[in-house]
Amino acid sequence: MSATATATASETPTETSETETEAGAEALSAATTLVRYYPVAPGVRLNVRSGPGTDYRIVRVLPEGTTVPIYCQRPGETITGPYGTSNLWDCIANSQYVSDAYVKTGSDGYVAPRCA
Repeated sequence: MSATATATASETPTETSETETEAGAEALSAATTLVRYYPVAPGVRLNVRSGPGTDYRIVRVLPEGTTVPIYCQRPGETITGPYGTSNLWDCIANSQYVSDAYVKTGSDGYVAPRCA
């Protein structure tokens, strides 16, 4: 697959006058800048789960003072935490979720795209 096809597939706009190498570099740069990192509540060791709820298995535990990327968000089990009550779960890696009630996003709503 060419770099131009990759850029188009990820919905990153490119100009037709760019070379394939430039388009690929631009797509990689755009994808990297879309992800923001947010702090986990102070003093919390946060369980990371394989899905959006406490019925999903714990895949790892984040240490205190961690910041996490939020790639996408999805609704799931409602959880009460330091930042309120929320049914949003943040995808921080492939099939790895944390409750948004433990992540300081500055919003009660979505701050990232909905997970597919």
